[in-house]
Amino acid sequence: MPHPRTGHTAHDRLLQAAMELFYSHGINGTGIDAIITRAGVAKKSLYNNFASKADLVGQYIEARHAEWLALYDRRLAQAVDPRARVLAVFEAYQDHAEQAYERGFRGCGLLNAAAELEAGDPARDAVRRHKEQVEAILAQHLQAMLPETPDRAAALTAHIAFLLEGAMMRAGLEGNNAQMIRAKALITDLLERL
Repeated sequence: MPHPRTGHTAHDRLLQAAMELFYSHGINGTGIDAIITRAGVAKKSLYNNFASKADLVGQYIEARHAEWLALYDRRLAQAVDPRARVLAVFEAYQDHAEQAYERGFRGCGLLNAAAELEAGDPARDAVRRHKEQVEAILAQHLQAMLPETPDRAAALTAHIAFLLEGAMMRAGLEGNNAQMIRAKALITDLLERL
């Protein structure tokens, strides 16, 4: 049932609170009580909507993935050719970096979460699948640019994916999107030389 003040269900409010707190304070640094307080719901609501904190973390990972895909889809809709489609990936990450965060930009929320999870954790595997999907998106656009040289397109995909991840890590450490802008400029220059 929607909350009368916000129009959002308890599930939505809990997930939103978890998204804000997990990103700002980390998964391990965020207790259930903090999430409940931020969401403004009773403790029972948490357990009525999520089987466990691990379930909440898994849904957080899926929500962050969906959030990035929505940003990418908006950028992709404006892209007119494969080169612009490659750059749309960077622009989507840059858009993520420019969102208002409680404690500033801290880098890729998915990588931050994965760093806190044990190897083999299903949520960590979900982060890996997200990164693989991003790389597959890059590969698709680069293959369209270089249809006659698939090996070159594959090598360039790996190169750009590593540059993207490195830029995200540095941007998170520095707390701003300057490294994303720099990486996009490097990739723009590289793509113009193809």
